[in-house]
Amino acid sequence: MKMPSDQTMSSKQAVPSDQTMPSDHLPTLIGERVELRWLVESDVPSLFEIFSDTEVARYWSSPAYDELSQAQELFEEIRKYFADGSLYQWGVALRDTGKVVGTCTLASISTQNRRAEIGFALGHSHWKKGYMMEALPLLVDFAFQELDLHRLEGDVDPRNLASIRALERLGFSSEGLLRERWIVNGEVCDTAFYGLLRREWRRSPASDA
Repeated sequence: MKMPSDQTMSSKQAVPSDQTMPSDHLPTLIGERVELRWLVESDVPSLFEIFSDTEVARYWSSPAYDELSQAQELFEEIRKYFADGSLYQWGVALRDTGKVVGTCTLASISTQNRRAEIGFALGHSHWKKGYMMEALPLLVDFAFQELDLHRLEGDVDPRNLASIRALERLGFSSEGLLRERWIVNGEVCDTAFYGLLRREWRRSPASDA
């Protein structure tokens, strides 16, 4: 998944050690200014606002939305994939307003291989405020501590320097270039592939932020 992101670092709170996965929704992960929470139907307009922005979708794996129905379809897919255990997608909400301004995702979840792909998007008007670098450590903590994953992967357009910096600040390592992997709106794009192992996260500066 190609990933636009915020660009700066801020503090975060650790996921409680007794956090468990509810059977019918994702748990809420609490940070200082943001929280990762279960998306509800009333968040569909916020999803449209995020993914209809061409700046946000510039390096995404699909074009920017042009109809609200596409955001509704995304919402329904998120519910469907949560039910089958293949994808967990949280809304990134501002704690002071409750408004969803982005999403954080664990996709292509493999329980056999204990790995998943990380994805994230943030509304353009909220870039450069440190929100995503507060949210992402919560996501990574949950993946390694609560889901007991061994490895996380990132698929990012090599031109998307903001997302690359975010992955590197989390401790992800570059693992190679996959040439001409995506075709979006007729544009052929490469993938820069990144990986983070659980043992590396334990000593990552971001994990102690």
